[in-house]
Amino acid sequence: MEPNRFGDITAFVGAVRSGSFTAAAAALGLTRSAVGKSIVRLEARMGVRLLHRTTRKLSLTDEGRIVYERWRQILEDLDEVDATMAMRRRKPTGTLKLTAPLSFGQRHILPVLESLLKQWPDLRADIWFTDRFIDLVEEGFDIAVRIGKLKDDSQLLTRTVGTQQFVTCASADYLARRGIPKSPQDLVSHDTIAFLSGERPNAWRFNSSDGLQIFDAPGRLNIDSSEAMREAALGGFGIVHLPSYILGNDLQSGALVELLEDFRPEPDPIRILYPSKRHLSPRIRAFIDLLVERWEGGVPWEAPAAVRGND
Repeated sequence: MEPNRFGDITAFVGAVRSGSFTAAAAALGLTRSAVGKSIVRLEARMGVRLLHRTTRKLSLTDEGRIVYERWRQILEDLDEVDATMAMRRRKPTGTLKLTAPLSFGQRHILPVLESLLKQWPDLRADIWFTDRFIDLVEEGFDIAVRIGKLKDDSQLLTRTVGTQQFVTCASADYLARRGIPKSPQDLVSHDTIAFLSGERPNAWRFNSSDGLQIFDAPGRLNIDSSEAMREAALGGFGIVHLPSYILGNDLQSGALVELLEDFRPEPDPIRILYPSKRHLSPRIRAFIDLLVERWEGGVPWEAPAAVRGND
């Protein structure tokens, strides 16, 4: 770009916005003559008239209207970059209002938040660890962590930060007593521990060469707590079907043994969601940056070989 061109474009956009060379000159700290010369240079460079000039007002030509919209957007984008970088330089303050699923949040989000608060003493956090759906915009949340399929919402921005895998497993003691199921159909003859959602257990989903398979029989034990389900499985009561972020360490240590590996369902994405605003606040940006940094080498529950399989 020629040395004066950026300044000439700024003068042109300013003149159109304000409606006069005089007002644009005052806003830009230039003389009226300098604004006029900038526009003359642009017209000469492009070989077209951009403005109709009268003693009372300025009006755009057809060509001027085309370039004005493009140049206005370019200048606004540059202003947004400046504002975004200024935001990043500011210290996170205020209260970060966050929600995440109960077990996942306690295990894998709380440690990140603890580090964030230690790093930024002026920052506070209000955390809702819940499995109920929360409307971020309506309820005034800064950010949410969600797992699985999302409903379309143009008011939210999303970023995928990892995946979690449902795993079917039991203790070695249980398997020694009751045997090892070879297919999802074999589960009907086993003691299963199911997650109780509302008034009925959640179905277990499996993939096979025949497509999606559903195991929907009631559990021998039905519990509304995934942490309690894990404890029951560790105690040898039966078979569980739970996310890898809960079972990863148990599979790695051998306390639990994965079953039906050939029938694993597709992994679920883990996403962070935040309201669609022109600029991210420093507290939201700080949380996202720290989370991504912590999980740069792989999210914590992906490490165990027993969970990752042979990939």
